[in-house]
Amino acid sequence: MGAMDDSAHISLGLARYVRAVAEEVGVPPEGTEFEVSDTATAYLGLEGPGRDLMLLWTEQRGWSIAVETDPTEKPLVIAHLGLPLVPPPDAVARFVDDVLAGKPGSPEPEFGVTHDRRRLANRLAEYL
Repeated sequence: MGAMDDSAHISLGLARYVRAVAEEVGVPPEGTEFEVSDTATAYLGLEGPGRDLMLLWTEQRGWSIAVETDPTEKPLVIAHLGLPLVPPPDAVARFVDDVLAGKPGSPEPEFGVTHDRRRLANRLAEYL
């Protein structure tokens, strides 16, 4: 198992994990994107009242909800789900419901940028 295998596993696992979360949250497949480059990230467009909300995931910070401001600017994060980094899809859906209902999220997780790809691959393996 080289690093290449980890990336391939992460790509496939993340694709399926994001699809599972999207189903749970009610986002159509075309409303989702993910990428595994230097860092693994995912994006789901949310149908929110009035504002352009998005559900974002990164391997360092886990899930958060952000408001899309200007396409040239970074989205404004309004709530974090916190740990674990790869929670079950129904926990992500509950987080979205809570935030849309006006509840505050968790504080931004305080952890360093650890690129533990092996651990991430293992966490996503259950979705393979």
